[in-house]
Amino acid sequence: MDVDVQAPAAGACPATWTVGARLTPVNGQTSGFVGLQASAASTFVGDPATNLLLPEAGTYELVADVQDAQSWSAAVSNAIIDARIFDVTAGVTVPRTDRRVILIGSNTTGANGIQANASCGALYTVTGPTTVQVQGSWRCDVGATTQRGLWILNFRFKKVTD
Repeated sequence: MDVDVQAPAAGACPATWTVGARLTPVNGQTSGFVGLQASAASTFVGDPATNLLLPEAGTYELVADVQDAQSWSAAVSNAIIDARIFDVTAGVTVPRTDRRVILIGSNTTGANGIQANASCGALYTVTGPTTVQVQGSWRCDVGATTQRGLWILNFRFKKVTD
């Protein structure tokens, strides 16, 4: 149970306090897709439709379960998809959330495709309402991938402390 105590206004008599309680921690979740096909290599992109709003100051547990897919029609080397959680409000990556979802070191056999899963998460403290999103990035050092995307299977938060 969370107990919220709100102090009286400055200069008010401290005999009156507002007290409230929540039996369920503040939480939320979403899912969706981040298309990487049209994005430039090594550029992180997200989809605002999958943003989550952390509604108040506090520390939150953030977790994103993602799946990528990419395919190619000729030999490739270092075909990579990365994911991260990004604080849209502050314009920074949430620390410790960068993940390499897939790395195809070298494939000389021609046409192929692959999928992989990863999770990224961290405890993250904010000072007020904050928007966060999952972002993806791709690159291919040799050759070219023909399909690429990042599915956000479940992106969720739970407030763990004020």
